[in-house]
Amino acid sequence: MIKLWNQTMPHRCVEDAFEPYLTPYDCDAAKTAIVVCPGGAYCGRADYEGNDVGAWLNTIGITAFVLEYRVAPSKAPAQPSDAQRAMRLARKLCMERGIERLGIMGFSAGGIQAGEFLMHYDEDVNGTALDESYVPDALDAVPAHASAAGMIYSFYGRLSVGNMDPDWLAEGDLPPTFYVYGTEDPFYRQFQQQYDVIRNMGISTGRIVLNGWPHGFGSDGGWVNDYAAWLESVFANKEEF
Repeated sequence: MIKLWNQTMPHRCVEDAFEPYLTPYDCDAAKTAIVVCPGGAYCGRADYEGNDVGAWLNTIGITAFVLEYRVAPSKAPAQPSDAQRAMRLARKLCMERGIERLGIMGFSAGGIQAGEFLMHYDEDVNGTALDESYVPDALDAVPAHASAAGMIYSFYGRLSVGNMDPDWLAEGDLPPTFYVYGTEDPFYRQFQQQYDVIRNMGISTGRIVLNGWPHGFGSDGGWVNDYAAWLESVFANKEEF
């Protein structure tokens, strides 16, 4: 467990004493790493979408950093602030471990958080821009971008509402994105629609649609190996870390 913040957190909610942290799942030979954002509707953090997935990714040669971020009573932008800090910390750890490629993935609300990070909180935005009382530290100099995104029964937008506006989505300079969802998910049509929008924007996309599967299946359904193969194909064509 590695704490994200070594100072006062931006957007600290006085009623919320939780301190966000990363749990690493290291693979000695890994050249790829993923920050994993579990879901939970911002009311909790689903362990089976976090630590279980992190451990599974580790078994197939991917280092995972599972993010335990702030939830209620804390509100946005606390969550994307935690995601941004997690990406900086994960990138620092990757450089120390010789890992060459870093992405982010999220389940349900975790995907919303990952998307909000990618749309509005990556690159040069730091805690100072988000909270006037924040004091930058050395970690804020580490790049925060992600070279790939995984939307696991999730989408770019807000809770329950995916954004289908290509002009808005283009503002985020989004990385290659992989979607996984089931046909019995209540948001199935939104997943389908946004996948088409992202693909038609020229962003590299991939997806797995699980016939008859509902929302919230975690690492079940046999999709993880295909996702890992997609990551390898994406990163093989990318020069930047």
